[in-house]
Amino acid sequence: MMEKQEAQDLCQQVLRRCRQAQAEVLLVAEDNHLTRFANNTIHQNVAEKNLSLTVRYILDGKVGSAATNRSDADGIDQAVEMARQNALASPPDLNFPGLAEPAVYVEAGGYDDRTAAYPADERADAVGVVCRLAAEKSLNASGAFSTGARQVAVANTAGVFACHAGTVADFQVTVMGNDSSGRAQASAWRAGEIPSEALGREAIRKADLGKSPRLVDPGEYAVVFDPYVTQDLVAMLNYHGMGAQAVLDGRSWMNDRIGQQVMSPLVNLWDDGGDTRGLPAPFDYEGVPKKKVEIVRDGVVLGPVYDRATARKAGASSTGHAMPPNQRMFGPAAGNLFLAPGTAATEELIASTRRGLYITRFWYTRLVHPRDCTITGMTRDGVFMIENGELAYPVKNLRFTQSYLQALADVETLGSETRLLVVEYSGMATHVPALKIGRFNFTGVTV
Repeated sequence: MMEKQEAQDLCQQVLRRCRQAQAEVLLVAEDNHLTRFANNTIHQNVAEKNLSLTVRYILDGKVGSAATNRSDADGIDQAVEMARQNALASPPDLNFPGLAEPAVYVEAGGYDDRTAAYPADERADAVGVVCRLAAEKSLNASGAFSTGARQVAVANTAGVFACHAGTVADFQVTVMGNDSSGRAQASAWRAGEIPSEALGREAIRKADLGKSPRLVDPGEYAVVFDPYVTQDLVAMLNYHGMGAQAVLDGRSWMNDRIGQQVMSPLVNLWDDGGDTRGLPAPFDYEGVPKKKVEIVRDGVVLGPVYDRATARKAGASSTGHAMPPNQRMFGPAAGNLFLAPGTAATEELIASTRRGLYITRFWYTRLVHPRDCTITGMTRDGVFMIENGELAYPVKNLRFTQSYLQALADVETLGSETRLLVVEYSGMATHVPALKIGRFNFTGVTV
């Protein structure tokens, strides 16, 4: 990673080329490493290092942007000129809130030297253990172990300069049998906290238990969800209505529900960029400090997260949740979400269920109706019938169509163990427990 002063100097080189115009520059430097495996064998080990600069150029209310991964003088000149030309060719942006003002940033932590320079042979050793364990059970393991570092800096002509470096590690494994599968995942900003062998054993146990699944009828069932399913519930609520743009558009599950108790009183959900149990970041992509935002307290919906554009429209203040420039059209979004745990182990959630389904993962979930956050998708990698508090037999995968809002209204118990899970393509982090939900609607079976 670059030194903070080096990042600031590079940002200033960009801003000086913008002459008298208002301008903003976003610098993102990444150094990522990945070990991928399949059929109990490592088949790929790759490393990627990249630096990108995104320039926003403002002329008389017109905003143009351009991006480059060149940091030499010619590359910067070309990016600035392209941003200027794009501004000249654009109509005035009536929603542009102006540039962010200088602020005080609290150090968020989240950087680990060892994770940034994690050796490839240690990733290979961890993967090798999992592959050998799977082979001993005549099962096939596949997945990936990634480690890396990321630095983000924001600067503008109003005097803002913010810089943060963080690390992330993620281990994912899927274990396949002839008619069963199991999956496990964990993320951390310290690679040493990834329990790779335990994750492998978790996935193997699910695949082993899932052999010879039975067909069951669709319908409403009580369910016990692993944290991987809880992550999907929380992520979909985020993507489809936790940001102020969706609320302003009238397409959020929060619309007409703010201030009302619409979830179980056991549900407490918040976003906190400064919490090191997640993937911390002290500011957003406009350089605005992140605030802790309570989304749901004791089942009551409190409100969305804001960036500066939506805050201006709503007469509110930014909570520091602006997305990168190439995603800003979607509005603000939470990035470091927490669902408060309960006191019961997953085994206790199962033991307290007379009849229902234990579900380890959802897959291919898609939005059906935004105002209720109704989602359709399928189960995957382990479904088990619960009878009289015990796992009775494995079940073939089911399709569901269900309001996630209603599902969280029907939460009966929360698990005590939480897991940090980072979404690869968005970088969103969730820190979530297992759940027991009184009813969940399954609409079909997959065979």
